[in-house]
Amino acid sequence: MLDSGAKIVAGVDEVGRGPLAGPVVAAAVIIDGSKWRDSKSLTPKMREKLFCEILARAKAVSIYAVPPGLIDIMNIRNASFLAMRNAVEGLDIAPEVVFVDGPWEIPGLKVAQRPVVGGDRKIPVIAAASIVAKVARDMLMGALGEIFRGYGFDHNMGYPTKFHYQAINALCLLYTSDAADELDGVDLGGRRII
Repeated sequence: MLDSGAKIVAGVDEVGRGPLAGPVVAAAVIIDGSKWRDSKSLTPKMREKLFCEILARAKAVSIYAVPPGLIDIMNIRNASFLAMRNAVEGLDIAPEVVFVDGPWEIPGLKVAQRPVVGGDRKIPVIAAASIVAKVARDMLMGALGEIFRGYGFDHNMGYPTKFHYQAINALCLLYTSDAADELDGVDLGGRRII
């Protein structure tokens, strides 16, 4: 799949499309090697170890997060594209081609790109980006869990678990649209928390 003929190849992936809370985070990586695997197939401990290794070995890494308020305005798909585009554009080295996890090209990206369905399982440079994005978002959600106690962000990372729904119901009993604005939107009707 890496038969692009390009010498400088980047991979890009995003994480955080499904949660009720937190940002969508994308990472773009330029790195040699073929040992990287999809972040979803790794334990958190293994992801963290590989994250450090990738940061140490990569020629370039860029991470970009789109906050919940902007996700609400532009929708999760467009926010994912924005995060991936900005991650690629933030690389210190300009890639000749970018392998994108998923079926779509990134709109507005002025670099040759190849979308690959299931790319995080097939293309090592996308898998490396997947690991970086996942660990970066998990770290951010852990920090948010220290600020917004009771939601279990250090365990559920903002994803819709039974505990997370129970916490929303228990901690947001006085929910109104005004309260949602104060909390940056606690509205399960399509909006994100925090």
